[in-house]
Amino acid sequence: MGERKSGVLLHITSLPGTAGIGTLGKEAYKFADWLHRANQTLWQVLPLGPTGYGDSPYASFSTFAGNPLLVDLDMLVEKGWATAELVAPPDYIKSEGKVDFGSVVWWKMPVLYKCAAHFLETLSVEDGAAYEAFKDANSSWLDNFASYTSIKKFYDAEANKQGVTGNASMWNQFWPKELASHKQGAVSKWNAAHRDDVEQIKVIQFFFSVQWQALKAYVNELGIKIIGDIPIFVAADSADVWANQRFFQYDEETLQQKTCAGVPPDYFSAIGQLWGNPLYDWDAMKRNHYAWWVERIRHMLSLVDIVRIDHFRGFEAYWQIPYGAPNAIKGEWIKGPGKALFDTIKRRLGDLPIIAEDLGVITPEVEALRDGCELPGMKILQFAFNNNEWSEESAGCKDLPHNYNTSKLVVYTGTHDNDTTAGYFTSCLEQCRQNVRQYFNLPENADVCTLTHAMIRAAFASVADTCIVPLQDIYCLGTDARMNMPSTTGTNWTWRMDKNLLDDAGAEGLKRLSFIYGRNIAEQSA
Repeated sequence: MGERKSGVLLHITSLPGTAGIGTLGKEAYKFADWLHRANQTLWQVLPLGPTGYGDSPYASFSTFAGNPLLVDLDMLVEKGWATAELVAPPDYIKSEGKVDFGSVVWWKMPVLYKCAAHFLETLSVEDGAAYEAFKDANSSWLDNFASYTSIKKFYDAEANKQGVTGNASMWNQFWPKELASHKQGAVSKWNAAHRDDVEQIKVIQFFFSVQWQALKAYVNELGIKIIGDIPIFVAADSADVWANQRFFQYDEETLQQKTCAGVPPDYFSAIGQLWGNPLYDWDAMKRNHYAWWVERIRHMLSLVDIVRIDHFRGFEAYWQIPYGAPNAIKGEWIKGPGKALFDTIKRRLGDLPIIAEDLGVITPEVEALRDGCELPGMKILQFAFNNNEWSEESAGCKDLPHNYNTSKLVVYTGTHDNDTTAGYFTSCLEQCRQNVRQYFNLPENADVCTLTHAMIRAAFASVADTCIVPLQDIYCLGTDARMNMPSTTGTNWTWRMDKNLLDDAGAEGLKRLSFIYGRNIAEQSA
């Protein structure tokens, strides 16, 4: 059996107390301190990249870049990289309540560019050396990201003037062909003509890197590891696709996307999930020894300690949908790269601290790939109880803790895609709640919070080596605190915790569960 450990899922944007959105500032350090008091040794976050349309961290403009909105402005002032007057938020930007991404982007991005200009104008020798070292170490992705972002800003504005919206304003639709094709001469000419803009974009990434690495060092010193997250696919509107078109299913002449990603109908949606991401050209990637994926994992492991890969089953076979389809119902399973990809990554990087998100339509072949790569899978306790009367079939559900046949697992009460557990119990049928009461031997009048706490205890008690609980469940928060409802847009990713939410009682409760169920023992006895 591996070392038993536990932790909490909370994305950076959900931290309280800062203007508009959670940041890498003091509240992040306070949360790390609370985790330490709770004797938790894992902090799981969502993808850290710059978010695009819909504000989803799973649809980023870059899989390598950091999200500028997470940069803490007060910390820039403390370092002398900005002035207090420069970063003061307007009245419409609040430090409490849900994230209004539109308002935050409208206010904060111009401020960050001004901070970057200030940084370059007042650069000390020491800071200049650190900045140059950052650029050198990250040039493989940073140069393309900065060029892409600069070009995108300009042509997004042009498209807006002309009333062009949606996919019609994307790089492969609206940009001049030479730029859209990533012709080096055209890109170099753009960079020369927009030198200040391109440089400021790089500075903002430097800001993110400095703050993230400082936070990670602090968290690691407390004995806490960070679990990061990457989606298997990347966004069509991204520097990744623009700069690496040969590795994706695009027509090289027309630059049009041929197919797109998603999943067939499942627990979350009766019409499947039409993600729209471009699919990889795995043959082209294989010929290049999977170098892009090696660098992606290498970079992630410079940011976090453990990587969760969303939709792991897509490496065995992926759901290929014709581009332009109205939903994900009509598609076909196509074989992925399989173990060859992970063997290559392992040869280059060594043992892989990776969690395989193996939810959805899972076949014996997917399980064989996961086990052959020696990766832990996932279990979701909310999936273990249905609305039917308890039966022999339901008692045999693979998501019930007594049916776990290995400890090489990460168990969750729910994930960012689930309702909060309290919300789940509030909205499910009475039979579902009755099943939970029977399973945990709870009284008939057990309320939603009692059921939620029983689920948390079951996760800690399970044989799974790793247990992760969303912060919302620890405090029995309802559906209003849900992060994401798959296949919907408009209200997702906006939840922020109350600034007074974290307390000693919550920390002591987690600490006690860790002690009772043998998690984080090494840290407790140290």
